[in-house]
Amino acid sequence: MTSTQSARDRLSSLSSHIMGSSSPSVFTAATVAAAPEDPLFGLMKAYREDPSDKKVDLGIGAYRDNNARPWILPVVKKADDAIHNDPTLNHEYLSIGGLAEFTSAAQKLIVGADSPAIREKRICTLQTISGTGAVHLGGLFLSKFHPQKPAIYLSNPTWANHNQIFSNVGLTLAKYPYFSAKTKGLDFNGMIAALEAAPQGSVILLHACAHNPTGVDPTEDQWKQIAEVMRSRSHFPFFDTAYQGFASGDLVRDSWAIRYFVEQGFELCVAQSFAKNFGLYGERTGAFHFVSAPGPDAAPACSNIASQLAILQRSEISNPPAYGARIASRVLNDPVLFKEWEADLRTMSGRILEMRQGLRDRLEKRGTPGSWDHITSQIGMFSFTGLSEEQVLTLRSKWHVYMTKNGRISMAGLNTNNIDYFAEAVDSVVRESAKL
Repeated sequence: MTSTQSARDRLSSLSSHIMGSSSPSVFTAATVAAAPEDPLFGLMKAYREDPSDKKVDLGIGAYRDNNARPWILPVVKKADDAIHNDPTLNHEYLSIGGLAEFTSAAQKLIVGADSPAIREKRICTLQTISGTGAVHLGGLFLSKFHPQKPAIYLSNPTWANHNQIFSNVGLTLAKYPYFSAKTKGLDFNGMIAALEAAPQGSVILLHACAHNPTGVDPTEDQWKQIAEVMRSRSHFPFFDTAYQGFASGDLVRDSWAIRYFVEQGFELCVAQSFAKNFGLYGERTGAFHFVSAPGPDAAPACSNIASQLAILQRSEISNPPAYGARIASRVLNDPVLFKEWEADLRTMSGRILEMRQGLRDRLEKRGTPGSWDHITSQIGMFSFTGLSEEQVLTLRSKWHVYMTKNGRISMAGLNTNNIDYFAEAVDSVVRESAKL
């Protein structure tokens, strides 16, 4: 043994004597298993590591301009500059409920300024950590206060995070049919049948517009039938809206379902995100709304609900972040900026609509086997292409095209520089599959 090693051993022995022997870990590798990698973030990692100069990212759930770059909305830049030049700006806490000018404007945006819910003071709103935080806060409230503890029904498929959020707050999950693999559209009959069969008073999670991940929305007439069935079964609607104005370019159209349900007298809640329609992805700006059922007890009940939501929020985030809410508030409360925002929304939604039409035209011109009209009948950022998992993996390995395994693509990832390449790739893998 060398003198150096001997000295180390003596030092280790002395340290052990002074400090006592180390206690065994409670959280060993055997106790805490490695969590599975999030599929979407794993896909993003694989894309970043791909050295190909032809690679195409169709997995990202964020808007990209025609050069595949993040786009700061011009109106957001104006609001941002105004905030930075405001001599009264400070960095104090917001209230637990958030920035009041923001939450009141968010209410008007989602249910309409002339909504009976606002007029009758039976809607309460809290600022949240984007739409994800709003979904979580709503789920937590229902888990804690709903007297029947019903199951929450999610569309099949739905945004993957819905499953984790509602499971984590102790709600029982169930599914209703939504996407028809045959028509690549809405399985309306299956959805209605499931809502009719669900236990009375179930919670039904509904995507207000631009359904994620399918891009398939009910028509207004179908929404009316959904509302009729839900009223007959006393179901509770939980709307998730992440794409208002971003889907069609029309803020009122994209909130039609929510406004209709409110006007029909439903008690309901809404999770609202401002990530997509303001491009405030990293600022985590959102709102949660609870609308009490009409009646003489509505206003005091809503006040009590607001107080309990504040307690729940206090225990989790204490106070929501101010920056994104300040930007959104400036735009929502300024008529001139609001009109500019609507123009920016039309720019984003218009480019996506162009990519939808362009992709369909190219596939049909090539005579790619199958029907591709669903590309334009679907709406919003995402499209369920109908491609199989095997075809998706071939697109990734052979063509360096990245999308989720279920065939969902982000239309925002397409642009005039890569749409021809993508159409060629899809045509190739579909034809190869047809030969088998």
